[in-house]
Amino acid sequence: MSAPVSVIIPTLNAADTIMPTLTCLVEGAADGLIGQLIIADAGSNDGIAAIADEVGADLVSAKQGRGPQLRAGAEAARGEWLLFLHADTVLDGDWIRAARRHIELYPSKAGYFRIRFDSERSYARWTEGWTNIRADWFKLPFGDQGLLISRALYNEIGGFEDIPLMEDVAIILAIGRRRLRKIPAVAVTDAVRYERDGYWKRGWRNWGYLTAYRLGASPHVLAERYRR
Repeated sequence: MSAPVSVIIPTLNAADTIMPTLTCLVEGAADGLIGQLIIADAGSNDGIAAIADEVGADLVSAKQGRGPQLRAGAEAARGEWLLFLHADTVLDGDWIRAARRHIELYPSKAGYFRIRFDSERSYARWTEGWTNIRADWFKLPFGDQGLLISRALYNEIGGFEDIPLMEDVAIILAIGRRRLRKIPAVAVTDAVRYERDGYWKRGWRNWGYLTAYRLGASPHVLAERYRR
């Protein structure tokens, strides 16, 4: 395909939040960067099929869980590069130029974006600041920061694992620090879960899950706790 990027978005009843995400990709398609859009759905009942048809996306069915959904989406992708985005993440600023520059200059590296929450609260600024520090210093970006990776590198590391939680951490660890680079553009992420649970509480909770996973906890057990 002439446009090198296939975008993959996992969904589960995300019809009410996905349109800003899809809208930010329109310019990328018009610019010749994006050649394919894939919605990897896990049994939604909110009309996502109609939305996929309206925007010309390929709709892929998968079992529930971002890991298996992203893996199924990647299997359907035709692009030389894969861009994984959450359904509530909007790429902002000159992301097209930044992504194209990454593809041209760093073909052997995966890229992630700088995170920003769509909230004006000071707690949001603190949380996104720490999140960006964690990503830059410790090379541990999360899935809501997006992931741009070549098909060759994705295949080399075995792709996303078929796990219900920590799929983003698992693939970042598989990529490795030396093959990971920040793309100088912003991924704006919905702050609704932080607003609902509290920024401190959710931040410490996420850190606890990350620590437990790195110490060997089963992602299946962690997923059960996460849903409570």
